Amino acid sequence: MDTGTNSAPEVPAATDSGSGADAFTKVKSKKSQKRKREQDGADMDTEESVACKRPQFPAISGDKLKGGSDEMRKVAVPSHRYTPLKENWLKIFTPIVENLQLQVRFNLKTRNVEIKTCKETQDIGSLTRAADFVRAFVLGFQVEDALALIRLDELFLESFDVTDVKPLKGDHLSRAIGRIAGKGGKTKFTIENVTKTRIVLADTKIHILGSFQNIKMARTAICNLILGSPPSKVYGNIRAVASRAAERF
Repeated sequence: MDTGTNSAPEVPAATDSGSGADAFTKVKSKKSQKRKREQDGADMDTEESVACKRPQFPAISGDKLKGGSDEMRKVAVPSHRYTPLKENWLKIFTPIVENLQLQVRFNLKTRNVEIKTCKETQDIGSLTRAADFVRAFVLGFQVEDALALIRLDELFLESFDVTDVKPLKGDHLSRAIGRIAGKGGKTKFTIENVTKTRIVLADTKIHILGSFQNIKMARTAICNLILGSPPSKVYGNIRAVASRAAERF
């Protein structure tokens, strides 16, 4: 039998050299190479298409942003705030007109403070800031405190009723309001200083001015007082929460 014609191909022995693993080279699969080329090509196509299709628009002027028509906000003024509004009208009028470039007037017939945009108005959001500023003053806040709504962006107003937390009547309702205020307003002042907010107690209505996180802390403390917690316990809780928040930031 002739063994020369049907001999098997020789396989190199890996045991001859000390680094046998280096003698074998790993062959990459053609499918994986093709898939990688397709992905690279698709990424390049998408980047080029996004760069080509991205629109370039010029800045919009104030008149076009308003849509061509002036907008107006009305804030109703209750009867017990007429005198404070008259006394502080210059402090309210000046920042709205000079800083926000808006028009403002007090309508004697409808008893509303009307705020309107004009040609000099640059930012359409200034109308909402001015309305919030006037609304805060109408609710009972000092002008200096309400001005923070114009100067800062992340300030809010929140209002709720004592009976929203717990349905109380008669003397029980009066005691709940007394616990919130404290002797000489001590409890209210303490909550304001610890939570960095401003609080107004108007009969059974409670108005809070501050940032979202601070409003949450003040509201929790007031709700605990309404539910009957002693002030000393409430002080400790809000101080612990405030210290944790200060460490977080």
